[in-house]
Amino acid sequence: MKNIIKTLFGGLNLTWPKVLIAAVAAGGFTAVMALVPALKYTSFHTITATFEVWILFGIVIIMNSKSNLDSALKCFVFFLVSQPLVYLIQVPFSRLGWGLFGYYKYWFLWTLLCFPMGYIGYYMKKGKWWGHLILLPMVVLTGYSYYQYCSEFMFSMPRYLLVCLFCACMMLLYPIAIFENRGIKAVGIAVSCAAIVAATVVCLCNPPVYSTEIMGNSEAHPFDDSYSVSLADDKYGDVSIRYLDSVEDYMLHADFKRAGDTVLTIVSPDGEKTAYELHIERTTYTLTKTEGQ
Repeated sequence: MKNIIKTLFGGLNLTWPKVLIAAVAAGGFTAVMALVPALKYTSFHTITATFEVWILFGIVIIMNSKSNLDSALKCFVFFLVSQPLVYLIQVPFSRLGWGLFGYYKYWFLWTLLCFPMGYIGYYMKKGKWWGHLILLPMVVLTGYSYYQYCSEFMFSMPRYLLVCLFCACMMLLYPIAIFENRGIKAVGIAVSCAAIVAATVVCLCNPPVYSTEIMGNSEAHPFDDSYSVSLADDKYGDVSIRYLDSVEDYMLHADFKRAGDTVLTIVSPDGEKTAYELHIERTTYTLTKTEGQ
């Protein structure tokens, strides 16, 4: 393992053809992760939305470059090729078609920043204490991903466990792999550990809740405050009927606490029950009336 890390962070002969092949492979892999529906709410899908894996790619390029300019150019070209390819592959399969490239604007701005970041990042190879200050923003971004997905994991466990472990491991690995000086390594590990512990504590103290109105009073689904509502398993959250002044009507409110499938039941004052199959995700849900009702 030690030899693999040493090779990855400075022992590769990173030629231009290899950079281009890696860019195409990374773009293609990311597009596939975005296209497969079964992967949408998993660790494999996160590469399509956040930075943690792309930061690893960037650092590997920097550590295997031969100069500041070589590092800047290779980082820039890698992202210039890989990022639009992610969207290009998805175009034939997306209802947005070419409109999908509207999402590329955000990544294009980061692609432009790859040139100065690659140039400055090369100074980490000098092994000086200020090299850790250059690394720190990348650790912070990875730490923010850890925080995001730790919260997602708590809501959707065991999903997102892999990306949480990946982020935590990378935060600890970067100072170990990049720097030779033991003091810099120790400081880097201490900072990363503190960030991981702090993010974990914040997540545990503030468990995620998805609050939403999931149904309104209507002829098809009549109810008011004389009705009662419940979930088959209360581990998924709490539901209640509330009167909202903004719409001047009753709404079925939910505070979901975890993802999964359960049954929502509405009971009328005379005891008539109406059941709905409920599928919960972190920011969305589907509600289907049970057949035969």
